[in-house]
Amino acid sequence: MKLCTAIPAFILFACFHACTAPEATIDQYQATMVSRFNEKILEIAIADDNLLTLKGVRTAAMAHLAIHDALNSIIPVYGHYVYHELTPGADPETAAAYAAYTIVVDQYPDEEENFKQLFDQYVQDISEGPGKVAAQVLGQASAKAVLKHRALDKWNGIEEYTMHPMAPGVYAEFNEHSGTPEGFVFGAGWAVAKPFALPDHSYFRAPPPPEINSEAYTEAFEEVKSLGGYRSEGRTEDQTHLAMWWKEFVESSHNKLARDLVAKEGLNLWMANRAYALMNMAIYDGYVNVFDNKFHYNHWRPYTAIRWAENDGNPDTRADLEWNNLHRHTYPFPSYPSAHGTASTAAMTILAGALGKGDAYPFTMVQTEVDSAGFFSGKMKMNPSTRSFASFSQAGMEASLSRVYLGIHFRYDSVEGHRLGAQIGNYVFANYLRPFGENPNADQVRRSE
Repeated sequence: MKLCTAIPAFILFACFHACTAPEATIDQYQATMVSRFNEKILEIAIADDNLLTLKGVRTAAMAHLAIHDALNSIIPVYGHYVYHELTPGADPETAAAYAAYTIVVDQYPDEEENFKQLFDQYVQDISEGPGKVAAQVLGQASAKAVLKHRALDKWNGIEEYTMHPMAPGVYAEFNEHSGTPEGFVFGAGWAVAKPFALPDHSYFRAPPPPEINSEAYTEAFEEVKSLGGYRSEGRTEDQTHLAMWWKEFVESSHNKLARDLVAKEGLNLWMANRAYALMNMAIYDGYVNVFDNKFHYNHWRPYTAIRWAENDGNPDTRADLEWNNLHRHTYPFPSYPSAHGTASTAAMTILAGALGKGDAYPFTMVQTEVDSAGFFSGKMKMNPSTRSFASFSQAGMEASLSRVYLGIHFRYDSVEGHRLGAQIGNYVFANYLRPFGENPNADQVRRSE
């Protein structure tokens, strides 16, 4: 039967509490399977396009949302996303497996056999019977509902971008430094994609960057010129390390971190999958919202600003026509705010909430290798391979500021990216997949189809 939204959430929860004792049953299902699904999805995505599109993080978000809605149709621990057909007799792991399998095969049909090997490990040993049949129907239905909901989200849309004449503060092309074709600008289509949680792609508008002739701009200019340069004498060894160490794309590094922490905390299947779903929603929405801001302000990169400083109208800046940044590469899209800072902090904000431990949580991340420069520059080993943090917000801020020491962002890009990411993460966590009955209004928050 369909969940009737006219029935108060606490009545439904009380019914399921009495009939199935959720607190006694959900802990029987460990997170191992969903963590392995998460790892396999990211592995497939990286092999497909090296995460240079939104496809990988979008697929991860859809898969975990489909699993979430299936699990919470069996025992409604958390509010649903788009699907809510009560099926209390279904086997949870089978439902989760079918939900993930349906999403991944739809998005990566050539990887069906690759993913099926993992799928079979969790389905073949389940005893045949009504619970397994109901789970298959539930998992497939939940996945199809999510796919339908996201069918016209423009994740791979193409948006026109018009290059502007050189002017102070205006984004300018530097294809010799980005290694991209002349006239190429990355990410304009990301700026108009439909978010998973935010009401629209421009929901959070960052304040303008500093005026080019301001003291704030001059300070940021001098900092990145000094500390982000290839042969910087002021950048410390640790700053050099963190600048390179944080280069891995957020959807890869933070899902890896989430898997480590889910295992460390021993989260059950419901809790762990919710964390993965919320985090990948937040990363996706972080990219969409920050790219909307990037193209709204169309702000230039330090590489352009430092080499063209004699023409910027600021008497306190000095040009250096030979200046280069730490990894001698600049990504081909506007600077402000930092996308890496936004997506990383959005993800960290979700982890602080979804793990149930709050922000002040010590942890260590591992990164063994990164791109030496641009997207296809080859890998370099990181030594040491770890960095440790006292809190999620500290890690998010370090990820944001790493771009200053890398020489590809001004400090205000990074600080605003961090702030924007926290806004997005907090919004996603406050409004979606809430504990069932805790906030009935949030349980039903939906954008128009």
